[in-house]
Amino acid sequence: MAPRDCMAQLGCWEGYRLRDSWEETRNGQRICIIRLEPKARRRRCCDGCGRGVSSIHDRVERRVRDLPVFDIPVELVVPRLRLACRKCGPKLERLDWLAPYARVTTRLAASVARLCKVMSLRHVAGFYRLAWTTVKRIDLRHLEQELGPVDLSGVTVIAMDEFAIQKGHRYATVIVEPSSKRVLWVGRGRSREEIRPFFKLLGPEGCARLRAAVMDMNTAYDREVRMHCPKAEVVYDLFHVVAKYGREVIDRVRVDEANRLRGDRAARKVVKSSRWLLLRNRENVTREADQVRLDEILAANQALMTVYVLKDDLKMLWAYRHPGYARRFWQEWYERAMASGIAPLCLFAKRLKPYLPGILAHSRWPLGTNLVEGINNRIKVIKRMAYGFRDDHYFFLKIRAAFPGNR
Repeated sequence: MAPRDCMAQLGCWEGYRLRDSWEETRNGQRICIIRLEPKARRRRCCDGCGRGVSSIHDRVERRVRDLPVFDIPVELVVPRLRLACRKCGPKLERLDWLAPYARVTTRLAASVARLCKVMSLRHVAGFYRLAWTTVKRIDLRHLEQELGPVDLSGVTVIAMDEFAIQKGHRYATVIVEPSSKRVLWVGRGRSREEIRPFFKLLGPEGCARLRAAVMDMNTAYDREVRMHCPKAEVVYDLFHVVAKYGREVIDRVRVDEANRLRGDRAARKVVKSSRWLLLRNRENVTREADQVRLDEILAANQALMTVYVLKDDLKMLWAYRHPGYARRFWQEWYERAMASGIAPLCLFAKRLKPYLPGILAHSRWPLGTNLVEGINNRIKVIKRMAYGFRDDHYFFLKIRAAFPGNR
């Protein structure tokens, strides 16, 4: 088989044939140029209505990038035909291997989109020797076509959380369906007005169908769910409550005890440097030296012992599967906290009491935002791999593509 015949067979340029080929050098880079010409006798279809059209309105020559051959970039010179369609008027000819007005072939665009799943735009652009904006446009179009509008039919439980999108306390909200591990919606901000578009997208029927919403103790999330979804129960997550306990109770008591021990420098240093040891769960303290140190700190300080034990007891509240038993346990824990006389602990217990219905709802809906926290970690990787995103729409599409769900 002659080289030109081989190239024509490999090209798969439907409706066109190889006319000529040569090599050019641009900026020290070799480029293979292939000139195509339309086949004379074949059926041509209008890109608008899909009907067969025999008459040609005009033609214009375009240069289109194709997949490289032996690591040499390939550029096609394509006479693009505009057909004289009786229904649509002048319209481009429909080609499976080249989208209308595209400057890259369909197979090159598909290859670029596949690489964009695992590489940054800059690296993909360098690999194919394309402009950064071209790669982004290809990937954006591919994501929009692949994902399409989100399907919210059948969604009865959601989990909501925030993640940092930029420096300076700028956040976005991600909403997930826990059962399918599917990202349903991502939007900039965490206020009521900024998350309201999701409930408008869900619609009245979808809001009426929602039964539970898992979240941290974010008042904006809580109020918006209650306003749009009156039948849905708000469920507060264990992780965020315990984290709040660590910041507002254990940290505060540790600092107060360290200040009380100003006269004893050695004891003050031990208490002051024990922050991360006190915040960790006891089962996660695996080193024998850390276990001994933790026992010594708790044995020597009654206040730290009290708040540490009550933290472990508070976590037991999420283990109940009967609301009545959970409420009784909460009442016992609350009385112990108030009887301790430790000001930060008493204040935390009072502030936590209004959130009790959302905590007790966990007994009926044993869910948490741990899935969303894992998704947030993946989002950080996506953002870091791309060195950040300036286009929110594109960034949010990348997040949806990373979590399409398992159903």
